[in-house]
Amino acid sequence: MPEKNRNDLLRRELSVGEVAARSGVAVSTLHFYETKGLIKSMRSQGNQRRYPRNVLRRIAVIKIAQRTGIPLADIQRELSTLPDDRQLLASDWAHLSEHWKADLNERIAKLTALRDQLTSCIGCGCLSMRDCPLRNPDDAYSQAGTGAYLLEHAGEADSAGACQAPKPDAL
Repeated sequence: MPEKNRNDLLRRELSVGEVAARSGVAVSTLHFYETKGLIKSMRSQGNQRRYPRNVLRRIAVIKIAQRTGIPLADIQRELSTLPDDRQLLASDWAHLSEHWKADLNERIAKLTALRDQLTSCIGCGCLSMRDCPLRNPDDAYSQAGTGAYLLEHAGEADSAGACQAPKPDAL
């Protein structure tokens, strides 16, 4: 292939369909990413979206971050610190991953603690143990009594003073 044609292919912009096919992301997702400021396009003379080739790596970074549970708002905030007019570099990835590591480690610790607490949850009905993170993190039901208080007193009217604990819907 002549050098001029090869360079033209490397420099040319991609249509939304080409980006979708190469990135494995639906066209509607690309439009959504654009509305959220995650990627940018230009318009052709025919008003068609055109993307620079470097958008492919940016989309790959977005998908990796999403798979780890990072919210799109956080992804957008971090990507906004990087230039749009060039390919993301290894140093850019190092910058992004460093910012996300602390959040990921914190979420891993919380999920691990939650997993470990699940085995001790007796499922008493009110789920009011000393520190139940599943239903009642502030443990408002503990003031009403121990054990399956709500199940034992389910038929009693609040006006009779049976249960002064907040209702689940009020939490």
